[in-house]
Amino acid sequence: MFRRKLTALDYHNPSGFDCKDETEFRNFIVWLEDQKIRHYKIEDRGNLRNIPSSGWPKSFEQYLQDVNCPFTVEERQESVDWLLGLAVRLEYGDNVEKYKNCPPATATEAAKPSDPLIHLDSSNPDFKAGVLGLASLLKIQRHDDYLVMLKAIRILIQERLTPEAIAKASQSKEGLPVALDKHILGFDTGDATLNEAAQILRLLHIEELRDLQTRINEAIVAVQAVIADPKTDHRLGKVGR
Repeated sequence: MFRRKLTALDYHNPSGFDCKDETEFRNFIVWLEDQKIRHYKIEDRGNLRNIPSSGWPKSFEQYLQDVNCPFTVEERQESVDWLLGLAVRLEYGDNVEKYKNCPPATATEAAKPSDPLIHLDSSNPDFKAGVLGLASLLKIQRHDDYLVMLKAIRILIQERLTPEAIAKASQSKEGLPVALDKHILGFDTGDATLNEAAQILRLLHIEELRDLQTRINEAIVAVQAVIADPKTDHRLGKVGR
């Protein structure tokens, strides 16, 4: 959830930062103060730099108060996000001319839709637990990539669990009358009643096969939507010899 701000601040590992890792978190706070925020004088940063100290949480709590952060040490994600926002503002203030000349995003780029799933942190334990819980509830096959599982969950919900899909499934289907004498059974049981029953069973079986084929086609489409991401280069296309 911090990747964009970390990237803007040139943090060395914007995609892999884990604020729940205590050592990584403390080192990050020291880096943020030393390189970006610089609220304290260099000689006053000793307590914050003393990462192994058992008193570090108190020093961090004091730091949050000194920079007027509205969040507490218990609200770690919120305080990190707030500190990153402060650092970005200060970074911009120090380099106004540099960022002022950056070309703005075009209307086309701004309107370009993006998949919200790509912004999720798939390494987060809470995210993994939530996806596994949904997959188990919806009877979806597990996959090593949690984002792939989440995409499958989204497809299932969109196709089967939306109000429109539920209403459509709830509609009663009235069968059409069928003239049995127009359907050849292919064999004779020697009893007219049994022949008629066999014709009915055959027609029901054909209907089930058609329904099964439809479900197979839907499954193929759903799987392709999850695992396929075709990239077509039209320059490679050729017409004629």
